Amino acid sequence: MANPDGQAIEVFDRRLVRWRRDRAAGGLAAHDFLFREVAARLAGRLDDIKRRFPLALDLGCHDGTLGRALAGKGGIETLVQGDPSPAMVARARAGGLPGGLGLALDEEAVPFAEASFDAVFSCLSLHWVNDLPGALVQLRRVLKPDGLLLAAMLGGGTLAELRQSLIQAEIDTAGGAGPRVSPFAGLADAGALLQRAGFALPVVDVDTLTVTYGDLAALTRDLRGMGEANALRGRPRVPLRRATLTRAAEIYADRYADADGRLVATFQVLTLTAWAPDPSQQQALRPGSAKARLADALDAEEISAGDKAAPE
Repeated sequence: MANPDGQAIEVFDRRLVRWRRDRAAGGLAAHDFLFREVAARLAGRLDDIKRRFPLALDLGCHDGTLGRALAGKGGIETLVQGDPSPAMVARARAGGLPGGLGLALDEEAVPFAEASFDAVFSCLSLHWVNDLPGALVQLRRVLKPDGLLLAAMLGGGTLAELRQSLIQAEIDTAGGAGPRVSPFAGLADAGALLQRAGFALPVVDVDTLTVTYGDLAALTRDLRGMGEANALRGRPRVPLRRATLTRAAEIYADRYADADGRLVATFQVLTLTAWAPDPSQQQALRPGSAKARLADALDAEEISAGDKAAPE
């Protein structure tokens, strides 16, 4: 994100993101259901792409969940796994994928030469990037011509129930509310950013995953366990008061409980698919260059625009 002067706005505290991932690394296996589900869906998309990607990058690898899902798919021979958290990288490397490499890196400053990779994958990491347009430009740069970008990130509908409950609870108990849940990009925003970054054939689609919890404390434990707790630079530095948390739990249960009384939490996942430009890719035809008439295909009579406009 940038201000009107073109300078990047630091929405997220990247040091805090790294620290929380370091803290979560050892116990992630108890909270990684979302990473595993999204990784499986990303890996499944390679089954429909009849291409090989010998050298690939897993950007924001966490503990290697996506790497394990990609094993044996897409003709990947070497997978470079990178994450801001050294502890996460160590966990990923402990998984022992053959031909793999691991390093601590910042998704906002990808340290690879131009045209290095046949594919770049990313599973639920890019929503913590301050300069997403700049990061996408870098990813296009490190891809070889006709290289694949396949990435999933959390979208704007994520944790809407938690966001609304906390806002209302703070208003009720403290007379005002601060940002307690991070913002996420919308579907249209993601598609526009891919085009702005110079990708070819960009497609963005959305999946909504619904998880239920016994209480609000269980949801917040999962978010901390995933390393996904609020990392806004402008977040309130004062913890929520007990009265506010109690009120938030009441609002959540009243508004967002299912028929069994369990709290519903929504995770909206945006999947970005795009290609680095290459002359071999399918190109749109020039206007007027069609060699067949639509009327013939539809077995219909063609009426010119002038005839349509003429008065009876």
